[in-house]
Amino acid sequence: MNAQLMPSKFTNPFFAKVTDGNAWTARQRALALTAQLSELSTMSQLTSKAAGRHFMNISATHGGRLRATFDELTALMGTITSTERSLSDRVKDAQAYVIDRTQRAVLTLDTLRQRGDNFFEHEAAGCPPVLIYDYDVVMDGRSLPRPCNYALLKIKPPEGVEVYPWKRPYVIIDPRAGHGAGIGGFKSDSQVGVALKAGHPVYFVSFSRNPEPGQTLADVSRAEATFVRYVQEQHPDASKPVVIGNCQGGWATLLLGAANPDITGPLVLNGAPVETWSGDVGANPMRYNAGLLGGQVQPMFWSDYGDGVFDGASLVLNFEMLNPGRTWFRKYYDLFEKVDTESGRFLEFEKWWSGFFLLNEPEIVWIVRELFVGNKLARNEARLEHGRVLDVKQIRSPIIVFASHGDNITPVKQAINWIIDTYADETEIRIRGQRIVYMVHDKVGHLGIFVSASIAKREHTQVSSVLKTIEALAPGLYEMTIDDVRGEGQDAQFTVSFAERKMSELPGYGDGREDEVPFAAVQHLSELQGELYDVFLRPMVQASVTRASAEIGRMMHPLRVQRALTSSRNPVMMPLEALSKVVSESRKPVEKENPFVLAERLMADAFEQTIDVVRDIRDAWYEVTFYSIYATPFMRWFGRNYNFERTRKTKEELVGLPEVRAALLHVNSGGFVEAVIRMLILLADARGNVRRDRLERSAKVLTKDEPFLSLPVARKAEIIHEQSLVVEYAREAAIEALPEMLRTPEERRKAAEVVQFVPGPLEEMDPRTLSMLQRIRHVLGLEPATADIALDPLEVTAQAAQ
Repeated sequence: MNAQLMPSKFTNPFFAKVTDGNAWTARQRALALTAQLSELSTMSQLTSKAAGRHFMNISATHGGRLRATFDELTALMGTITSTERSLSDRVKDAQAYVIDRTQRAVLTLDTLRQRGDNFFEHEAAGCPPVLIYDYDVVMDGRSLPRPCNYALLKIKPPEGVEVYPWKRPYVIIDPRAGHGAGIGGFKSDSQVGVALKAGHPVYFVSFSRNPEPGQTLADVSRAEATFVRYVQEQHPDASKPVVIGNCQGGWATLLLGAANPDITGPLVLNGAPVETWSGDVGANPMRYNAGLLGGQVQPMFWSDYGDGVFDGASLVLNFEMLNPGRTWFRKYYDLFEKVDTESGRFLEFEKWWSGFFLLNEPEIVWIVRELFVGNKLARNEARLEHGRVLDVKQIRSPIIVFASHGDNITPVKQAINWIIDTYADETEIRIRGQRIVYMVHDKVGHLGIFVSASIAKREHTQVSSVLKTIEALAPGLYEMTIDDVRGEGQDAQFTVSFAERKMSELPGYGDGREDEVPFAAVQHLSELQGELYDVFLRPMVQASVTRASAEIGRMMHPLRVQRALTSSRNPVMMPLEALSKVVSESRKPVEKENPFVLAERLMADAFEQTIDVVRDIRDAWYEVTFYSIYATPFMRWFGRNYNFERTRKTKEELVGLPEVRAALLHVNSGGFVEAVIRMLILLADARGNVRRDRLERSAKVLTKDEPFLSLPVARKAEIIHEQSLVVEYAREAAIEALPEMLRTPEERRKAAEVVQFVPGPLEEMDPRTLSMLQRIRHVLGLEPATADIALDPLEVTAQAAQ
C-alpha cells in the first residue's frame, strides 16, 4: 500500500500511561505525547474537513436551488396577479388542471400496477436477463462439475447487423449486486450494441435468481473461466476475447484475469469498486457503512435470517437510500408528469431495478470481508479459496479502467487507486509487461456508464475501436483522452490520444490518503465482531430460522411489499386497468404554462429539495461520526497491524528483478523485428504521449505487415515487453546496438523508413521524436530524414513482390 496511507508511528495511549517511569526516558515520553497529539490533530482535521466540505456543498447547492426557486415563484406570482386573464379564465385553468391531474393519477397508478404485475411475472420466470436482444444459452453453469447459477449467452445480432467469427469476441459480465443481468445490453446504444455494430461476436454472462446449494465465488470464477475458454474455442481465428466487467462485474473480471492470466484478451472495468477504502472527504458516504453498520456481521446475520441465503433486495435498498429524493419521490413525479409518453421506459427500467437476486452466505460474506471491508484485492491478499491467493499483478492482458466524477456509487478513486496499491510504481507496471489505460468522464452517473447512449456513442465506441492500438502500446500506465474535432451529437468525430502517466499523476493522488487509515480499524473490528457472532450468536439465530420463515422474511422486505401493494394482487388496484383505458380515450392534457401546473412543479421541487437537504445533513453526520470514532488515537492503534508501509524500490533496485536481467542479456540480440519494435518504443518514449492515428499506423505495421503478421500474438507481446525493458534500463546501449541487429544496408534503410512512417509527416513530429529519429538514422549510418514517408514501406514491398 502507498506509504501515504500510513500514519507516522502508532502509539497505544493506554500503554503510555501505565508504563513504569524508569522504562521511559523523558525523550521517549515527549515523542509519545507528540505522536498522540499528532493523531488527535489528524482526527480533528478529518472531522472538520468533512464537516466543512459538507457545509460548503450544502450552501452552494441548495443556496443556488433556493434562488432559482425564488425566481420561479416570483415569475409565477406575476402570472397569477396579471390582469390579462379574467376570473373565468382562472376557473377554466383550475378545471383543466383538476381533470388532467386526475387522469394522470389514474394512469400513473396503473403504470405502478403494471410494474407490480411485471415484478411477480419476472420472479415466476426466474428473473431472466432484461436484454433487448435475442440470445441462445450456449453453456449452463448448473451442469459444470462445481455447479453455479451462471450461464453463457450468445447474443443474436438484430436484423441488418452482421457479425464475423474471425473478429475478436466480446464477453460482458454484468454486476450481481442485488439486481439481475442485462444492464450492459439494455439499449441498442450500449456495450452490446456497439460491439455488434462493429461486427464482433458478443457473449453475455448471465445468472439466475437463486444460487445453487453450496455455491461459492470460487465456483463462479471457475464457471466464468470455462465460459471464456469456450468462447475462445468457438473463434479459433480471432484474438483472445475482450472481457468487460460492469460495476461489481469489474472486480469479478479482475478475479478472472488474476486466476487465469492465459485466457483473456483486454479487460475493461466500468465503474468497478476495486479500492473500496478510497473516496473523497465530504462525499461518497457509502464507504462508511462497514464502520457504522457492523461490517461483516450484517451479511452473516441476514444470511442466517434467510436460511443461508442473502436477499439482494437489501443491497438495492442501500442504493436507493443514497439518493432518496430521486428514488423515492422524483422518479415517481417524473412518471406522473410524463405518463403519456414515458410509462413504457419506466416499466422497462423497473423490470431490471425490481429484479431482486439472492446470494449464498459464503458469497456475500466473501465480498464484504475480502473487498468492501478488507480491501484485500488491491493489496494482492484476497484468497478466492484456501491456497489460492489472487495476485492482480499476474494479469498480462491490457486493463482499461473507466470511471466518472459523476458516479456516487463507485467514486473515481475507488475505480483507480487500486493501481497505486497493486504496483510499486509505474516502473513495475512496465517491468511486468502490463498496459493499464484509464479514462475519466466528467459527469456521467453510475448507471450511465453502462446504458447511456451518449457514453456508448463516445467512450465505448472508441474503446472498441482502439483495442489493437492499446495492445501495440509499450507496457506502462496511460491516460486515454477523447477530444471532439468536428460535428455534433452522434455524428461527432473524435480524436483519441494516449498520454503516459506516473502514479503521482493519477486523479486524486495529490489529496493524500490519510482519510483511509481509519478503515484499518474497521477491518480489525469487523473481523473480531464476525468471530464473536460466529461463536456466540450464530447457533441461536440459525436454530430459530426455518426455510418457511426465511421465505416469509423475504416476502416482507419493504421493496417487495411496495410492489405487491401496487399490483393486481391488491383488490384496490384491480379496477385501474379498465379505468385507465377509459381515461386514455378521453385524455385532456393541460397546457404546460397553466399556473396551477407551475405551482405544483414548484412544490415538487421544494419537496425534493427538502429531502435532499435532509440527505446531505445525514451524510455529513454520517461522515463526521465515522471519523470521530475511527480516527481517534486508540482506533488508529487498534488497526495498526491492518495497515502496512510498503517499501518502494528504486529503479536501480528493480534492475535485479529476473525479468529485467533476462532482457538486458539480449541488448545486442535480435533481428529486423526486434530492432523495429525497439526503435518504435524509443520514438514513443521520446514523445511521452501518442495520438491515435500514430498508434493506428503502429498497430498496422505490427499486426498486418510481414514479418510481424506471422508472429504469434504471445510471442509479439514478449518481444514488446523485452524491448521496453531494454529501452528503460539500457537506453544508450539499446541505441548503439541497432547496427548489430540490422546487418545489411537494405535492412537498415527499410527499418528506418518503417519507424519514420509511424509518427507521420516530419513537420507534425514532436521535436523530441524528430531528434530521436535523426539519431537512430545517424547510428545506422543513414543520412538525416528530409522527406516524409507517406506509404507503409512493408506494404509497398509486399505488393511489389506480388
